[in-house]
Amino acid sequence: MSGFTDIRLSGWVAHVPPRFVPYVLLARLDRPVGVWLLFLPGLWAICLAAHGFWAGLWLAALFAVGSVVMRGAGCVVNDLWDRKMDAQVERTRGRPLASGAVTPMQALVFLALLCLVGLGILLLLNRAAQILGVCSLLLVALYPAAKRVTWWPQVVLGFTFGWGAPMGYAAATGHFCSWPSLCLYGAAVLWILGYDTIYAHQDREDDTMIGVKSTARLFGERTREMLAVCYTGTVLLVLLAMAGFGLHVWGYALMLIPAALLAWQVARLDINDPARCLALFKLNREVGLAVAVAILAGQF
Repeated sequence: MSGFTDIRLSGWVAHVPPRFVPYVLLARLDRPVGVWLLFLPGLWAICLAAHGFWAGLWLAALFAVGSVVMRGAGCVVNDLWDRKMDAQVERTRGRPLASGAVTPMQALVFLALLCLVGLGILLLLNRAAQILGVCSLLLVALYPAAKRVTWWPQVVLGFTFGWGAPMGYAAATGHFCSWPSLCLYGAAVLWILGYDTIYAHQDREDDTMIGVKSTARLFGERTREMLAVCYTGTVLLVLLAMAGFGLHVWGYALMLIPAALLAWQVARLDINDPARCLALFKLNREVGLAVAVAILAGQF
């Protein structure tokens, strides 16, 4: 794994028995920021709509475990689709399927195990959340194809990773949607479109060579302006969702923190610096947590 890569073999991964390391890497467990980013839209919805502290805590725990499992499953599906392309990209050529450390059949068995665990968690939720959970599988399966047919695969990822918002609302209320929950979903989609465009700039040159489409390639030097639009929309839609639930003033005041973190990303972006792009992308865990804190503060 020479050259620029975000694969991490240090820390706790270094203590995993060698035969399991390829599966840890396949599920991206060495990079937990992706789990956080999948979990956070669901956490926002749970913080907004849960009936009581203990019910919210239980749902948050289920969504946290489900995010680990389903993010891993999504990575397996993505890498099965992309294993030949990944072998041609500097950042991804060390991934287990691209490097041959895991065979496609082994990956399919691992995927089946992850899906079984995910099914067990889904069965603990109410019927509305179960239906939405099953529907999310279509998005997970289709996302890897998006970069082959559209310049907007980050939008597809936004609908996929942001699905936790309507699922969290359904799990908390038993209803499929309301206009505030739709605002929250829209906020998540715009947020993900923004931060995944930053992430895609790490691979822009390799993607150009092999013909992979992305909003990073589409917007290029105009990415800063695109980010400003996406992140402004994110903040406004979260505020609308909070207003729809009648939250108190402290919640709106604390939204200044995630707004400032998003503005920092826009100001500090350097699309020609992969390391900075990765660091700005990772900062979105703190953004999402700050939004959750603001929502919780608005409940009191």
